[in-house]
Amino acid sequence: MPHAASDGARIYYEETGKGVPIIFVHEFGGDHRSWDDQMRHFGRGWRAITMAARGYPRSDAPKGDEHYGQEFFNRDVIAVLDATGVDKAHVVGLSMGGYAALMVAAKFPSRVLSCVAAGAGSGSNLDTRGQFVEECRKTAAGFDKAGRIDANAMGLSPTRVHLHNKDPIGWKTFVDNLAEHDAHAAASTLRKVQASRPSLYELDSELRSITAPTLLLVGDEDEPCLDVNLWMKRRMPNAQLGVLPGSGHAINLEEPALFNALVERFLVDVERATWRRRDPRAVAGGVLTSLGKNED
Repeated sequence: MPHAASDGARIYYEETGKGVPIIFVHEFGGDHRSWDDQMRHFGRGWRAITMAARGYPRSDAPKGDEHYGQEFFNRDVIAVLDATGVDKAHVVGLSMGGYAALMVAAKFPSRVLSCVAAGAGSGSNLDTRGQFVEECRKTAAGFDKAGRIDANAMGLSPTRVHLHNKDPIGWKTFVDNLAEHDAHAAASTLRKVQASRPSLYELDSELRSITAPTLLLVGDEDEPCLDVNLWMKRRMPNAQLGVLPGSGHAINLEEPALFNALVERFLVDVERATWRRRDPRAVAGGVLTSLGKNED
């Protein structure tokens, strides 16, 4: 099984297809298998790569919180690119992986062709930030104490019931895979990644600095992430925003065909140089600004 060496851990990865590289970065509740639909779809026309973050099945799960954190996660993505001989890739991430995709685009711009951040921003709301951090720490302590993850309960959380309603078979696969995760590594990830990373609202300059074409995607039922994605779209002149109707958090699992179509259209636009930054004329000072100028 292929692994990439990265800061004291071996990071598992898989790949399929040929062409321009895409690397898929999973969410907290997922792993490399979460991207099976995307690997099959994009492997037909791209070199599709998926990875398991440190602490997740087939990657090393080092003991101790000191081996986990957002910076580790960012470098793990780069380590996989290095191991596969990829200089630059499209980076596609969901939730925790979407946050990582944005950070890789900001901190390693020379390695990124484009960035797709889906469902990014959990815990960013500053009004409820303290509650989010406390819940992460409490859940982590529960994982450590029980030595297992209550995958069924996580699968029925408010932003995940949509997958259960739409695709019971897919939901069961998600839950079964989640139950295989190392509970202690998941606890470390909750404490050192989820609870310790800055809110996206605190990263205004980093987000504005991203030069790679960026596609933000979010489900309209993903309440913790809706507002921050609109906020990011308004501040990133190189970002487009897609909202998937009737969808929760794991939009690549809930709506794989729509997710794939939106991402593919974006990637094709980037590769044929027809993707455009926001036209400054579209940022009007008032509702009737454009009309008034046209009449003059």
